[in-house]
Amino acid sequence: RILHVARRHYTDARTATVNLLKSLILTADDRLRGQLRKLNTDQQVRHLCRLEPTNDTDALTRVRHDQLRALAVDIAALDRTLAANLKQLRDLVTAMCPVLLDQPGVGPVTAAVALTSWSHHGRLRGEAAFASLAGVNPIPASSGRTIRHRLNRGGDRTLNSALHTIALSRRSYHQPTRDYVARRTAQGKTPREINRCLKRYI
Repeated sequence: RILHVARRHYTDARTATVNLLKSLILTADDRLRGQLRKLNTDQQVRHLCRLEPTNDTDALTRVRHDQLRALAVDIAALDRTLAANLKQLRDLVTAMCPVLLDQPGVGPVTAAVALTSWSHHGRLRGEAAFASLAGVNPIPASSGRTIRHRLNRGGDRTLNSALHTIALSRRSYHQPTRDYVARRTAQGKTPREINRCLKRYI
């Protein structure tokens, strides 16, 4: 749980730093913008980490280059921290429940969220209780002759988000899931209803 909370902080910090870096690039001199224009974010960070101090007499240009280099160094450091955090998560999940990582669409982060929510043997009386904890148990929303269920807005939203990530991953590359989505779509189910069914199954 500590590793996951820290990871969210590192991720938010990296996103904010990248956004600031991008805004400074937009106002940089034409030469530097030209060098960075066709590079993706990771390539821009690597390029700016190697940026030499400028001898430009314009104070604004010097300050901008210095701050771009400093922000790029911060992003690179956060990338290393996130990579180390991911390795720690993978090691702990492998030690606690190795078969979890063998499930389609389940990675170290989503597995860690599921394990911390489950906590220990005896906390939950069954898989239906776990579904209720995650907020993926179906809520009846029938009216008249229409029989339907709606998404549950309660429960552990972090766990719910992890299950949503797993479902989206399975929809992308897991053939049995793709077949299921096609079949339910043909039956007239909406994407939201299909996602609800997938998350409950997972």
